[in-house]
Amino acid sequence: MNIYIGNLNYRVREDDLKQVMEEYGAVDSVKIIKDRETGKSKGFAFVEMPDDSAAKKAIEELNEAEFEGRQMVVKEARPRM
Repeated sequence: MNIYIGNLNYRVREDDLKQVMEEYGAVDSVKIIKDRETGKSKGFAFVEMPDDSAAKKAIEELNEAEFEGRQMVVKEARPRM
């Protein structure tokens, strides 16, 4: 399952996010979206988890949870149009 994580602190690194998500199960990939010109985080990321039930548990428990001083938005990512 592909998971959208928004409202991230701009200092959060992919490794930090992977550590949090691995508490719920295996993580295939973590991608923090960055500005093309500055290389700075845009404050959101996508995490790919192979086990849908682990991903759903992570979404339920982490949505609106505080991480690095900000309340995260965690939900299933919508497919690109």
